[in-house]
Amino acid sequence: MYTYSSKLLEEAVDEFALLPGIGKKTALRLVLHLLKQEDKNVEHFGHTILRMKEEIVSCKVCHNISDSEICHICSDPYRDKKTICVVESIRDVMSIENTQQYTGVYHVLGGIISPMDGIGPADLTLESLENKVKTGACKEVILALSTTMEGDTTNFYIYRRLHVYPVEISTLARGVAIGDDLEYADEVTLGRSLLNRTSFEETFKNSNHGT
Repeated sequence: MYTYSSKLLEEAVDEFALLPGIGKKTALRLVLHLLKQEDKNVEHFGHTILRMKEEIVSCKVCHNISDSEICHICSDPYRDKKTICVVESIRDVMSIENTQQYTGVYHVLGGIISPMDGIGPADLTLESLENKVKTGACKEVILALSTTMEGDTTNFYIYRRLHVYPVEISTLARGVAIGDDLEYADEVTLGRSLLNRTSFEETFKNSNHGT
């Protein structure tokens, strides 16, 4: 517990401490660092944060964050628009992009089905995903969700919703360990899991056969 000589300092520390993974000790260190900086540097820091909050939008095609209506991945003419990789969050897009093994496009769900957390299918961007598949332009949907119970439940729900359409539905090879989030998987493992992806139907059958 700290005793602050300035109410403004205390309020700034409290705000920084609200950030994920930042405790009061680290927050105090960050605030004191900012106090030592030139005014123009602090103003630039604050302006950058405000501008990010005000100007970043959701890509109207894949729901990734973007500086414009359509993100740079969706607008890239060299990306394979017939292959859609379905991920839970923006961080997963970054993880997969870092592998440099994937040349298709993405669809960000904005979460996974988790009744315990009050998240159901209607809370995700599933309708727009299905609409993409309905057009017939998509040839493969890669389910790249975390290998947790919630991730597997969401995978199965998506499969049940999309398998009626003429599209191949695949999933990551189990190089990513059960219970792992994609953002914590190393790039080599994640890259291999993408390249060696398998049919979701076969994976589901084998999983059921083993239980």
